[in-house]
Amino acid sequence: MASPSDWLAGARPRTLPAAVAPVLAGTGVAAYVDGAVWWKALLALVVSLALQVGVNYANDYSDGIRGTDADRVGPMRLVGSGTASPGAVKAAAFAAFGVAAVAGLVLAATTAWWLVAVGVVCVLAAWFYTGGSRPYGYLGLGEVMVFVFFGLVAVVGTTYVQTETFEWAALYAAVGVGALACAILVANNLRDIPTDVEAGKRTLAVKLGAERTRGLYALLVLAAALAVVAVAAATTWWALLGLGFLLRMIPPVRTVLGGAVGPALVPVLQQTGVGQLVWSVLVAVPLLLTS
Repeated sequence: MASPSDWLAGARPRTLPAAVAPVLAGTGVAAYVDGAVWWKALLALVVSLALQVGVNYANDYSDGIRGTDADRVGPMRLVGSGTASPGAVKAAAFAAFGVAAVAGLVLAATTAWWLVAVGVVCVLAAWFYTGGSRPYGYLGLGEVMVFVFFGLVAVVGTTYVQTETFEWAALYAAVGVGALACAILVANNLRDIPTDVEAGKRTLAVKLGAERTRGLYALLVLAAALAVVAVAAATTWWALLGLGFLLRMIPPVRTVLGGAVGPALVPVLQQTGVGQLVWSVLVAVPLLLTS
């Protein structure tokens, strides 16, 4: 039987900055535009964190029953390692999705009911990333969906539930957050190219090859930097403090472009996640203070 620490490891806490970052960025824009609604921001954070944990467990379950995780380089997987049964991990995934659904329903009821449809699409996207007969994560579409849901939807949605308006600044912030969320996945898939090829998993990294994937990682970091400038142009130039995230991204960019493979790429995931969180904090705080 899996221990609490095993379940915590299976939830992959190092990926949680990717769930916190969009809510911070979206709340910063909301505060600048019309004032933050903190209880809605907190509910948005619950939705984002629960979806992140849910998709982590769902991936663990789906990859585990396919045998994709039989020979992993990265962190332990519950099903692949035999630590927990597939049914238990699947139940944990749907429990997390349930938490996200409850918080999302409260936001929809107090903002706009069409948000329920957005929530349903988010849960379906989370499940079918590696679930179902034709998971889109195996077809090279993972980065696109991460950009859409953990970038565009998460940031713009967080701003919308607080202001009930669509803001250009939120869109620009979503591009920055989404680019770095994609960079996390790119680093993960770069590390897993050998095992994914063996398992028949055609991620974008497998299709591009290692060298072009390294270039894509650097391009995504550049896109995040340009997004800071766009947010500043739409709000206050104090938001340019967000460019400070580049200091945090020097080590992972150097590692990726330096040709690191396998276990040497594992720290890059956490470093990129922290870089994304720093991006959001350094952009959001000036917006909050000048609101």
